[in-house]
Amino acid sequence: MRPRPPVQGRGVISGTGLIVTCLAATLAALLIPLWSFAGRPGTAANTLSAQTLQTSYGPLSALDQDFLVKVRLAGLWEGPAGRQARTKGTTPAVRTAGRHLVEGHRHLDERVLQTASRLNLDLPDEPSAQQKQWLATLDAARGAEYDRQFATLLRVAHGRVFPVVAQVRASTRNSLVRALADDANATVLDHIKVLEATGYVDYDAVARDTAGAGDAPPPAAPAPMPSATFTLPPPAYRPPPGQ
Repeated sequence: MRPRPPVQGRGVISGTGLIVTCLAATLAALLIPLWSFAGRPGTAANTLSAQTLQTSYGPLSALDQDFLVKVRLAGLWEGPAGRQARTKGTTPAVRTAGRHLVEGHRHLDERVLQTASRLNLDLPDEPSAQQKQWLATLDAARGAEYDRQFATLLRVAHGRVFPVVAQVRASTRNSLVRALADDANATVLDHIKVLEATGYVDYDAVARDTAGAGDAPPPAAPAPMPSATFTLPPPAYRPPPGQ
């Protein structure tokens, strides 16, 4: 008897099945680690850090918490500095800047305390060591030197917090923090404008601080007397009548 010729189709089918099986196994090997990785907490690119607090108003990140502390600290020293400038300032522009600081931080301080209370977050009750040092510098200054120190120190402080406000407003997932950032942005920008309008800001000191040259700016360099033609913006916050 003649031997049967091989069946060509069966070999092709077996080879194709083997290829498909190998491909399926490879795909499964690739997908299983991905499924496992995606299912773990903390693996997504936008997952918040371990310092995040969960609240009914949305996650409260470490940056959000730092922002609330910074707003509170700002009011603890800029409010007193503003009240002082209303009496020690030698020009109407400096005294007006002091009034803006008092009104703006009175409003922000109320808002940040309310926000922290609703979020069950503790806030400081006194200025930082550096802020106390700045207040001591202003206490010791007199005349035009006071005006220069006041305008420059406060401008440096507001320049530090301004980018923090923008970052928080852009990234926060917490509705209370977002609303506070809106108020803080308007207030800080208003204060920057009125401080610059005094004509006493040492922009070299501001630039050095922005570049990270040091924690505290050097004494303000002498500046020309401000012109009476400066136009001051209205306060970002106007208290109700009778306050």
